[in-house]
Amino acid sequence: DVLFRLLLIGDSGVGKTCLLCRFTDNEFHSSHISTIDISSSQTEMGETRRSYQHIMKWVSDVDEYAPEGVQKILIGNKADEEQKRQVGREQGQQLAKEYGMEFYETSACTNLNIKESFTRLTELVLQAHRKELGGVRTRASKELALAELEEDESKPEGPVSSSKTCWC
Repeated sequence: DVLFRLLLIGDSGVGKTCLLCRFTDNEFHSSHISTIDISSSQTEMGETRRSYQHIMKWVSDVDEYAPEGVQKILIGNKADEEQKRQVGREQGQQLAKEYGMEFYETSACTNLNIKESFTRLTELVLQAHRKELGGVRTRASKELALAELEEDESKPEGPVSSSKTCWC
């Protein structure tokens, strides 16, 4: 068995916990209070615009602190709140493209693209893991072949007699 850790990052109030609850338990609680910043349980106007602008910082942090080759996707949550939308779908797609990520618009409330986004991220992680394992196997095979070659080269040439002899 292999264990992978998935990390949801983003500003307070963007719906990370709601996404996870919807994915793991198929539940949505409209009265959910922010996990960390309890004082901001009400969505502010402009929050979506600010969280969009903060994506660059979040991506920079991941690139700096996460292992090389970490898989990322960009999720724009709360797609069901069309009347409050401040960031267009095209903007999200463009930003994701700039950072080499795939983009999903989701709604924890309506269950839009929840399974699809988590499934895709898992596929990307598995592909990267298989590629990494392939590289490890290739390196290990090369090292094993080199070790066998060195071992063969260190053996003395000539007939081996049944009597005990020293090759010194």
